[in-house]
Amino acid sequence: MVSVQQWTGREASALRSALRMSTRTFAEHLGVALRTVAKWESLGTETQPRPDTQAILDTALSRADAAARARFEVLLFPERKGARPADYETWTEDIERAVVCVSRQDFPFASTLLNRWLGSHDPHDLDDKGLYLYGRSLVLLGDVQRDQGAILGPLSARQSYLTARGMFSELDIPRRLAQIELSLAVVQEMSGQLDTSARWYEQLAADERLSRRDRARARLWIGTALSKEGNNAYATTVMEAATQEFEELGEPEDWSVAHQKLALAHRGAGDLTQALRCIDIARTTGTVDSPMQRVRLDTAYGHILLSDTATRNDGLSVLDQAAQVARQYGLSHQLRSIEGIRKGQQG
Repeated sequence: MVSVQQWTGREASALRSALRMSTRTFAEHLGVALRTVAKWESLGTETQPRPDTQAILDTALSRADAAARARFEVLLFPERKGARPADYETWTEDIERAVVCVSRQDFPFASTLLNRWLGSHDPHDLDDKGLYLYGRSLVLLGDVQRDQGAILGPLSARQSYLTARGMFSELDIPRRLAQIELSLAVVQEMSGQLDTSARWYEQLAADERLSRRDRARARLWIGTALSKEGNNAYATTVMEAATQEFEELGEPEDWSVAHQKLALAHRGAGDLTQALRCIDIARTTGTVDSPMQRVRLDTAYGHILLSDTATRNDGLSVLDQAAQVARQYGLSHQLRSIEGIRKGQQG
């Protein structure tokens, strides 16, 4: 936090502006006469408060919130570049808020929270802590772009992840680098590069930089890529091993997601009985307060129901519900998947 060695009228006036108070309110806040504050405003550096008033100003600054302290520093040192230490607390809070927004698919607000920092700082002007926060913000922005279906191009999840990877490489944080590589493998899978993504998942499943949970996720996604390629028998074997690991780790949400993916692999293999059993487990144990997960569950369920002529109409109805939620939350990749399933049935 910035400190003041010797208060003058300039610093006192800057504190009043940073606190966003009128001269009268500021005088009352400090417990000094209105004419004293007016004197600081008019004389600036030509006047110095008395020692007891200096102490009062010290206390007022120390009790100001982080945003007010940041404004005070900008007013005193407008020539400084990059983020100031006082910014980091607010930036971290915005990142935490953005995490919640992404989990709820509130993409517009998440983007606003992240872009206010990404757009106002040049990473070349940041110290290591600022660079770390910049990298985390880019990863979250990549998550937003990925979930919305923007996976390729200069304004895409891939580009955001690649830029963040360069920053975490410079900071030498192996765990973050491996997590970004896992996200990049997901983007490859989403863009149809199934063989390449499966090989990358396989490498990451044995990568000690990742936690055991992330390695199990990589193993599950190997099965996903295999299933999309039509290798459903092998995919179910790989997925079942990942599912067992999630159970051992006590990760109920990952365990539920694994059953959803297993259901689709069983459907691809023609075993509708097992497919319905797995999707029923996923639908009864998964978190449905996330629009994304609700759409994924309904899409998988509808796909399975469409595979049987007796339940085809039910499947179309479930897909319609999934598409409605996907449109509401801007989940364009999910919408494309739903449309692909419908076209497959028409063909």
